[in-house]
Amino acid sequence: MSAPLKALDGTPDLTALMTDLGAGARRAARVLALASGEQKDAALAAMAASIRASAKEILAANAEDVAEAKAGGMSSAFVDRLALNDARINAMADGIDVVRAIKDPVGIVTESWMRPNGMTIERVRVPLGVVGVIFESRPNVAADAGALCLKSGNAVILRGGSDSFRSCRAIHQCLVEGLRKAGLPEESIALVPTRDRAAVGLMLGGLNGAIDVIVPRGGKNLVARVQDEARVPVFAHLEGVNHVYVDKAASLDMAKTIVLNAKMRRPGVCGAAETLLIDKAAAETQLKPLVTMLLDAGCEVRGGDDIQRADARVKPVTDEDWATEYEDAIISAKLVNGVDDALAHIARYGSHHTDAIVTEDAAIAEKFLNEVDSAIVLHNASTQFADGGEFGFGAEIGIATGKFHARGPVGAEQLTSFKYRVRGTGQTRP
Repeated sequence: MSAPLKALDGTPDLTALMTDLGAGARRAARVLALASGEQKDAALAAMAASIRASAKEILAANAEDVAEAKAGGMSSAFVDRLALNDARINAMADGIDVVRAIKDPVGIVTESWMRPNGMTIERVRVPLGVVGVIFESRPNVAADAGALCLKSGNAVILRGGSDSFRSCRAIHQCLVEGLRKAGLPEESIALVPTRDRAAVGLMLGGLNGAIDVIVPRGGKNLVARVQDEARVPVFAHLEGVNHVYVDKAASLDMAKTIVLNAKMRRPGVCGAAETLLIDKAAAETQLKPLVTMLLDAGCEVRGGDDIQRADARVKPVTDEDWATEYEDAIISAKLVNGVDDALAHIARYGSHHTDAIVTEDAAIAEKFLNEVDSAIVLHNASTQFADGGEFGFGAEIGIATGKFHARGPVGAEQLTSFKYRVRGTGQTRP
């Protein structure tokens, strides 16, 4: 087991450092692919315990990151994504415990059959290998990604944002302690030990074939760069332009509760609602209450003349707003001619991430659920449920909006591929 790599910020040895990191992860991946579920679970239990025991040190490191972000003029939404507290640290550890409790996906036979010639064929889940995770601001991603990759038998290389550098190092130490206690390679969960942005480019190049898949977690610019430059497969969503459609058959009380939570629970997360669509047939009873509620809660509302007439505080909307992920306490609002108009708007401006309908009409709800082409579609529930933990995955490594392999929250099962095992008795092909 090699010695931990030291941070080499700004040194000319970055390429060598990253190459060594990739080689170590590849070695670890071979060990993890054959590790027992009991050994992986022992490591996860030790990681959760270490995070709880190290809460003071993690908070101290995070406080330095937060102070630096505030001094740098970062937005309140950005600081909220970055900041940790006792509750968030406990949630981090609890998430690892949930991951530990789920069934080990590695080695599960998903299908088996016998051919007429007597050969038996089975499809079995196997790890992907080495996962590269590039993320910004949220330090809890280090714990989520580390736990999910370990559970699924993958090694992982974590590259946290420069803003969360200290927090990630403190969390990573806890993850390494868990690996060490379970007798697994410390390189199984590697953290890029430098803020040098060139490290991202090296990861996107695959580190000489060491990385099998890249998962970006961050803003539009980061994800766009990853998708443009990556020479390995990518699990990603570019942005979360999420909608809540309030149908004419919606309960106003339910609509108010869901809309407020979808936008304002945490405005900076990728599951936050960015556009409110209201059925014109319900405008007389629903428009003003919903818009005023958001404004009174401190949310800026942008809309056309009809929305502005509901409350003088509404600001004019632009065409650009409809396709914007604000990541802040801002929402665009629009009246639509029923569900078909809502579907057309979402198809034009949505990002295939998460969209919700509020209605008591079961037929309209089914139409919306069936026709919206997004990774997550909800009926009478907040878009903020777009989270692997809320799906019972314990955590998520990201939300995938593509259509190959993984879609929606990427948990342990989604971090596996499969292979076919064929057993014969001497058969040859004529």
